[in-house]
Amino acid sequence: MNYFQRLRDIRNDHDLTQAEVARLLHIGQSDYSKYERGVNMMGIDKYLVLARFYNVSLDYLCGLTDKPKTLDGTAYSYLNKK
Repeated sequence: MNYFQRLRDIRNDHDLTQAEVARLLHIGQSDYSKYERGVNMMGIDKYLVLARFYNVSLDYLCGLTDKPKTLDGTAYSYLNKK
């Protein structure tokens, strides 16, 4: 899975809108939409915010692995969301 599909999927798993995530990142909804569509690439600073917010590893969030882990290394489940 590529990085922009993962951004959309994890947002949907947490029942969030693009506008809500955009506010978290201090950007506009249209800018966040471009990240989810793969039109623009998101900076590492924003990935760090999302990793902390979702409590998921960067390698999963960026699409490098399909086996999600939390930030402390335990198995991740979107059902255990904050």
